[in-house]
Amino acid sequence: MTTAPKEDVVVLLLEQHEQIKGLIQQVESAAGEARRQPFEELVRLLVVHEAAEEEVVHPVSRRAAVADAVVDHRLAEEGEAKQMLVDLYDMGVRHEEFGQRFHSFALAVVEHAEMEEKEEFEQLRQRLSEDDRARLATAVRVAEAVAPTRPHTQAGESMVGNIVAGPPLALFDRIRDALRDWRRKTEG
Repeated sequence: MTTAPKEDVVVLLLEQHEQIKGLIQQVESAAGEARRQPFEELVRLLVVHEAAEEEVVHPVSRRAAVADAVVDHRLAEEGEAKQMLVDLYDMGVRHEEFGQRFHSFALAVVEHAEMEEKEEFEQLRQRLSEDDRARLATAVRVAEAVAPTRPHTQAGESMVGNIVAGPPLALFDRIRDALRDWRRKTEG
């Protein structure tokens, strides 16, 4: 009996970073209303990805002796990005300043991802066993499953804030997402 290969948290997060970069390119190459779908997909992926990092990955990084300053800087960047994402979401893809603001946001997100990969993920790969990285991947998947799908700055960037506020916000977001999708299908 063969067992399925274990999922590695570093590989999982790197794959998500590539998906994020691809969605950024789709948003930047589109105009007006055509930006809506890739932007909404990007918002959802970023929000669940960052929530899982804040709840699971960053605390493990600290325990794995990744420098506190590195983790603190990534958390600060995530807080800034979350606020920028809220502003973009509220602004809407048709707003005349959306393209310019989105471009600034995109540059910050890509730089953040590259710094995580270099300063944090590589250390996790070196300091955690294969089994630990597999367990961490499972924990990330669980955290993503109960994470909100929209940015909520009031939840903060902490593990505790996400654990306490995340599930109720996630439920509310998923209901709103379902209603939005239903409206689009019935109107279009």
